[in-house]
Amino acid sequence: MTTATVPRVRTKTIAMRGDSVEILRAAVFHTPKNTFEYPEALFAITDGAVAIKSGRIAACDDYIAVRALFPDAVVRDLRGGCILPGLIDTHVHFPQVRITGSLGHSLLDWLDAVALPEEAAMADPDHARVVAREFTHGLASHGTTTSLVFGAHFADATAALFEAAKHRGLRVVAGLVLSDRLLRPELHQTPDVAFRACRNLIENFHGRSRLQYAVIPRFAFSASEPMLEVCQSLLREEPSLIFTTHINENPDEIAQVAGLFPAAEDYLAVYEKYDLIGRHSVLAHNVHTTDSQLQRLSAHGASIAHCPCSNGALGSGIFPLTRHLDAGVRVALGTDIGGGTGFGILKEALQAHLMQRLAAQPRVLSPAEMLYLATRAGAEALSMETEIGDFTVGKAADLIFVKPPAGSTLHTVLAHTEDPERILGAVLTLGDQDSICEVRIEGDLIYEGRP
Repeated sequence: MTTATVPRVRTKTIAMRGDSVEILRAAVFHTPKNTFEYPEALFAITDGAVAIKSGRIAACDDYIAVRALFPDAVVRDLRGGCILPGLIDTHVHFPQVRITGSLGHSLLDWLDAVALPEEAAMADPDHARVVAREFTHGLASHGTTTSLVFGAHFADATAALFEAAKHRGLRVVAGLVLSDRLLRPELHQTPDVAFRACRNLIENFHGRSRLQYAVIPRFAFSASEPMLEVCQSLLREEPSLIFTTHINENPDEIAQVAGLFPAAEDYLAVYEKYDLIGRHSVLAHNVHTTDSQLQRLSAHGASIAHCPCSNGALGSGIFPLTRHLDAGVRVALGTDIGGGTGFGILKEALQAHLMQRLAAQPRVLSPAEMLYLATRAGAEALSMETEIGDFTVGKAADLIFVKPPAGSTLHTVLAHTEDPERILGAVLTLGDQDSICEVRIEGDLIYEGRP
């Protein structure tokens, strides 16, 4: 039986509007530049402040400097916690909330046994609406303010996702998932039906509120050439759309795609043939890639959504981060959700750190690099870096307030250090859903945790 399992949405405008300014005082961390290119880019101050005016960042500096700029502003003293930019998830599947924790599979058998039966249930619009509320609550309660979401294989369910995101106030880029072969038959659409459904969803949701549309073939394995032509047509009609799909996640998947597209040089070439790869393309995983594909991804300006928890849970492999960075390929983080270990970009940043210690080309991710991957890197991947991702003056006031519960290990650690980098490292290591106290988008409170 389908039942609602999430608390009531608590969304309200609390940031001052008009000429009024609100100052939040706490430890503040953000990365206004790419920390892999600019290692000193981390802004970290233990007695910092963020000033918000009309939903935008009016100032970010130490508290005394910000207070001097706005002496008449209302001040909220949040010391004892940290303010970070809103977290950005560049790869997450809406229908998979209820199958999180189905461990012990590899990609293709997990799809058959676990994921696709759950995705087929989205044919029921009532079920889809309930799961959409659960999904958007999961995003908000983990501090995710912006996400690139694989919708459902059904247009009504995908519309329910957009409606739930709009109600919650989230920034969501999403779309109908397109497949016409090799999955369960009820998940298939014909190319003509898929094109019309996408056009309708674009008309109803793209550019409305904080919503954008993405063109999403599930992966080349389940998308025929005519379906990829549909994707090409949609992107040509509306170049502002994001394109997202999967690539090079699992060796068996790669072999299957090679058999289905024998004329293609490699997996990436399947998508290149239809002009699907460019600055607005975000490809998930790319664990088993080649130097040629990395060079071409860089030339296209495309981005990769790195999902370390999913890569580990499904046994897909260890992501070659250093090879991507050396090739100039943008990388951000994704949770994947059902194939991974649930919501939470802080957790993904930690898992990225752990797995890169074990990579073929090991590297030690600093707290600054982990924060960048969790925030600004996602904004860059989604071409939103001029609007979100850090606390540069004029950007949207998308932020989270993190304060550990009393008696927690994180509370103990923060009570015994004043070093900003150690504080940030502890938050990234130990921060979880219980630590997320406030989540704001454009200054609006979209989630409130513990009092």
